[in-house]
Amino acid sequence: MIQLGLTGSIGMGKSTVAAMFATRGVPVFDADAEVHRLQGPGGRLVARIEAAFPGATGANGVDRGALAEMVLGDPAALKRLESIVHPAVAEQRAAFLAANAHAPLVLLDIPLLFETGGEAAVEKIATVSAPAEIQRARVLARPGMTAARFEAILARQTPDAEKRARADFVIDTAGPLAETAAQVDAVIACLSG
Repeated sequence: MIQLGLTGSIGMGKSTVAAMFATRGVPVFDADAEVHRLQGPGGRLVARIEAAFPGATGANGVDRGALAEMVLGDPAALKRLESIVHPAVAEQRAAFLAANAHAPLVLLDIPLLFETGGEAAVEKIATVSAPAEIQRARVLARPGMTAARFEAILARQTPDAEKRARADFVIDTAGPLAETAAQVDAVIACLSG
């Protein structure tokens, strides 16, 4: 099995690219989706997060906006949150890999791959990228996103240029979806050959 790590900064089109891999039969582990499940209604991390960050949860699980306000700009708080979330996601990833042990290729969609040292756990890395102006427009079009929040998120992510330099494959999402899909097909063909 080849474990392909997929990363990319906010607004680069990583979810779209991961979906393309999935429609081509590649099993996909989505770290963000796993975090949402673990922090959603009845999620197993809700009580621990509430204990560490009082007021960050409610009937629908973790209030991501409230939690973001508590940790953005506070490295100690962010580290405390990561110490709760990262081990739980790692457990789910291990279960995913065990369940898909027969697959020749799996995709691990991990937004903070480089920031968390996750590149050591994969054989190859694909980074999703687009020009900064396209990224900014995509992100600021999201509900509830502000320029200040976008800048705070970018500040804790490895710069796009560095991600591109460290990746085995760069998937450019600036063009039409068909062009992105062709790049996904090329990556799959390269790793399957």
